[in-house]
Amino acid sequence: MKRPLPATAGDQRDRGQSRRHFLRNLGIAAAGTTLLAHGPAERSAPEKPSADPEPRDRPGAELWQPAYLKLEAEGKFEQRVEQAYEHLEHCELCPRRCRVNRLAGQIGACNAPEQAVVYSAQPHYGEELPLVGHNGSGTIFFSNCNLRCVFCQNWPIAHEGRGRRVADETLADVMLQLQGIGCHNINVVTPSHVMPNILAAVRIAAGKGLRIPLVYNTGGYDALEAIKLLDGVVDIYLPDLKFTDGVEAERYTGSTQDYPRVAKAAIEEMYRQVGNLQTDRQGIALRGVMIRHLVMPNRIAGTREFVNWVAESLSPDTYVNIMSQYRVEHRAFEHPKIARAITTQEYLEAMEWAEEAGLRNLDERSVMQKEVFRRRG
Repeated sequence: MKRPLPATAGDQRDRGQSRRHFLRNLGIAAAGTTLLAHGPAERSAPEKPSADPEPRDRPGAELWQPAYLKLEAEGKFEQRVEQAYEHLEHCELCPRRCRVNRLAGQIGACNAPEQAVVYSAQPHYGEELPLVGHNGSGTIFFSNCNLRCVFCQNWPIAHEGRGRRVADETLADVMLQLQGIGCHNINVVTPSHVMPNILAAVRIAAGKGLRIPLVYNTGGYDALEAIKLLDGVVDIYLPDLKFTDGVEAERYTGSTQDYPRVAKAAIEEMYRQVGNLQTDRQGIALRGVMIRHLVMPNRIAGTREFVNWVAESLSPDTYVNIMSQYRVEHRAFEHPKIARAITTQEYLEAMEWAEEAGLRNLDERSVMQKEVFRRRG
């Protein structure tokens, strides 16, 4: 199936307005001005963005290129985009397998239309340090989600779908804008339900000079078949593994009890594709898997089981971020076990379990947070 060209009235509006006007509405200003994300700018862009599309300030970068360029050189990228778009006719992009025809306007559990809906796009400085570097991670926040976590910190975006529909061509331009201001990567956040749109946009952008790593930042509830379609496209996988117990996963994510099983299978496939994290000599991520796990109250996330699984099923050298920033958000207050912040002891024991499991590549901020909690007592 050929990828359908944009044809909706919304697309025509997108084409009819100037890039500066559109990107400002999206949460981004045109190149050479300050990037915005529904609020004050975090950092100003260079006055004259470099015209050189190659990764900058990276010793040995001439020996590295993003995976998607190799796939295009092999003549396989176009077919991969078409295969991804075929999934939208009977959507099975996630384990819910709604099988709705999104190309015909049908809506599944994630509430996503045919086009991608983008909430914001900007340099992000709160991601893992290998992604942030000096110039930030070029994050694109997609609206809607195939999970319904009761503790979701981004619920207006993920649950209510706030944002703007964009054509694939426009999404490609946004990626180029982020590269143009110096971001180290393109970080697609909550991408599972819009994977075909992302692939199409990356291919368009690559033809116009995109040359930085693609980061697939997912909640972990991904169909194995969908992840296999990303082989040779994604450079860095950044999945969550939220729960290791199916009953807890069903209770708090709105998924079925299969979340731990399918998330582990997806992450194992990600690891097969890209392996352990690789960085350049400045410590900027180029390729590999980086896994996030949020410590939750009363041990309900199954942290001990998680770290043991990583060490045994992947590698003790897997990059792991044991996160401490759980907050009582959205509907979490309705659930007594998670209606409070985590304690100092809960985080310290989580980090101790990670070390006991033999994990050797723990996120630097996690280690720093452990020391803060340890001194706090």
